[in-house]
Amino acid sequence: MAKRRKNHRIACPARQTAHPIPNRPFNCLTAVLLGLTVGAAVVDAAPAAAQTQTPTTGDGAAVLPTLTVTGQAATVTAPYAGGQVTSGGRVGLLGDKDFMETPFSTINYTDKFIEDQQAKDITEVIAKTDPAVFSNGVSGAWSENYSIRGFSSGTTDVTIGGLVGMAPYYRTTPEMFERIEVLKGPSALLNGMPPGGSVGGAVNLVPKRAGNEPLTRLTTTYMSDSQFGGHIDLGRRFGENKEFGVRFNGVYRDGEGAVDRQDKRTKFGSLGLDWRGERVRLSTDLYHSEDRVDGVTRGISLAPGVAVPKAPKPETLLNPDWSYVHNKDEGVIARGEFDVTDTLTAYTAIGTSRSQYAYNGAISAQVLNPAGDFRTTMGQMAFTVRKVSGDIGLRGKFQTGDVKHQWALNATRYSDNQREYGRRSVPGADWTTNIYNPVWGPAAVMVLPPTLHTETRLISHGLADTLSFAEDKVQLTLGVRRQSVRTDTFNLTTGARSSRYDASATSPAAALLVKATDHVSVYGNYIEGLSKGQSAPVTAANAGELFPPYKTKQKEVGVKVDFGDFTHTLSLFEIKRPSSYTDSVTNVFSFSGEQRNRGMEWGFFGSPLQGVRLMGGVAYVDPKVTKSAVAANQGKTATGVPKLQGKLGVEWDVPAVPGLTLTGNMTALSKQYISADNSLSVAGHTLFDVGARYTTEAAGRPLTLRGTVNNVTNKAYWGMPLLSSLALGAPRTVMLSATADF
Repeated sequence: MAKRRKNHRIACPARQTAHPIPNRPFNCLTAVLLGLTVGAAVVDAAPAAAQTQTPTTGDGAAVLPTLTVTGQAATVTAPYAGGQVTSGGRVGLLGDKDFMETPFSTINYTDKFIEDQQAKDITEVIAKTDPAVFSNGVSGAWSENYSIRGFSSGTTDVTIGGLVGMAPYYRTTPEMFERIEVLKGPSALLNGMPPGGSVGGAVNLVPKRAGNEPLTRLTTTYMSDSQFGGHIDLGRRFGENKEFGVRFNGVYRDGEGAVDRQDKRTKFGSLGLDWRGERVRLSTDLYHSEDRVDGVTRGISLAPGVAVPKAPKPETLLNPDWSYVHNKDEGVIARGEFDVTDTLTAYTAIGTSRSQYAYNGAISAQVLNPAGDFRTTMGQMAFTVRKVSGDIGLRGKFQTGDVKHQWALNATRYSDNQREYGRRSVPGADWTTNIYNPVWGPAAVMVLPPTLHTETRLISHGLADTLSFAEDKVQLTLGVRRQSVRTDTFNLTTGARSSRYDASATSPAAALLVKATDHVSVYGNYIEGLSKGQSAPVTAANAGELFPPYKTKQKEVGVKVDFGDFTHTLSLFEIKRPSSYTDSVTNVFSFSGEQRNRGMEWGFFGSPLQGVRLMGGVAYVDPKVTKSAVAANQGKTATGVPKLQGKLGVEWDVPAVPGLTLTGNMTALSKQYISADNSLSVAGHTLFDVGARYTTEAAGRPLTLRGTVNNVTNKAYWGMPLLSSLALGAPRTVMLSATADF
């Protein structure tokens, strides 16, 4: 297990918190974020010498008092300075690794950061301060929506404890999790091929476990305009050595949000059980989630020749107020780990989940003229999907001469059975209105005929070895994964199989990390992502031709600088992802298209000054379509991705008022193209959030009050949602919460 950097801490009696004392003086790097400069200097601090009388023996010799020092070794998942992120996290089959010994770009958010953001879904956590993550800012959409390094990442690919398919299908409330981990870039070797084919990054959720001290925590919440809710968090450990733990989380929220006539309701419950022995660790997690939005934001598009209109008031609902989306998810996950020897660990995990989805509302909407008149086509969809996911593996260590080896071997299996229903057009339910004063017709009656039945199976085997040289200062990771994917489609009338997709691919990876000093790591990697290929359509000249999973390839170099309390990361990357099309001349279907994203990311996090926490950075990405079936689109910028993003999150503990923390966030981004030929775009924008947090006691019990105003200027702006061109970003939103421990 890697040790934390040398970073001594003392307890502050007045505040009962720990404050880091750096082991040497240093000047913080000057941070320039879109015109905002943050400079900080941290100087040495040393405890004052105790002024006490030294006892002596009878002959006058001094007797020094006995000094006993006790402590606990830090783990790689312990909170980093400031408590917003951890010092490391899970890196796929490689296991938990310190971020300074990880040859990839990662960040791992703590449950404290999640609570202080008053986050209602995963996107609100990972997109808050990370410039590599882009979110369109839309409120009340049918699904969470974010991209990493310029490529859309699907919510269906989020993992829980490394198991794919176990998270809620479209939206996840985060109260069940103690850590949210983001690994940027493709990760086929580390995690296998995700069902949705995401390649820009991977998101893993780590369930909460009961701590050694009993926990009874109640949080009440409010969100403008009239949404109220509550969250209860209970934790207990039992047994002579507290080996058995129970953690329960329950959530309920309901009411109208900041968008007019848009109601949101969340019901969630989870139970985490764990047992920890000397060499064995067992756990089980169960959850039930229900998420509903009435007045769904789906987005609108533009008729040919119509320019992007001025955005209406940000609280305007541009889709029917009677529309709704309803998600129900439930899952059970069991995991076991066994330390066979001091250098060999075996593990296995298995989970099953079920998702039910129903949608009734706009399937498409198109602005017809510059005045903002638009026509909405109504549609209805539903599906059920049952998933089973498993993971089994070994991790070990050995040494050959002067070379140390940390090896990992694992196998994964995922399967799902999905049935879809619905109709893409509801006769008589279409409606024409205006974006500046929308008026809706009557609700459409739900009719859901079956439309599709598929079964998918993913199996993979991965092997990796990290070779360490020169007293672990040079680490070379080599690995390979073999992935197979099979999808069967069934006839809706007879139930017989009508087609099968069955293909395989092998993905290698290599990564090098060099610890230049105790505070500087330099790394580089080549890694691939896998996405399911397709069969040529019946209209193509090569109809029925089967294509293997296509590979996304990343090359990355970077440097990480850790001052003990404040860290900077800088990375340069290139990601090439194939795309499919049918040639207009030859009518041959192929994967000859390509999008190439080249970019740079600078990020920082930690506590450069006592009582000050900073997190954010700047990212530049050039998402270019390098190969396209349409000659006019070749060389153009891919749609829905800002080339430049800057983010800054600040927290300041006010010295004059113990317990009071002022917070602020800024997000600035450049324009995004919404048409493939780059003729249409939406303007960039800058958003500001402000807030405060006050920690005190009530009746001798800890109490935390939080207040945040997002989009404080109530700026109206367009974002690009899933499946359409335009959607309104969220308006000014007030969030309040009170957390009490009992």
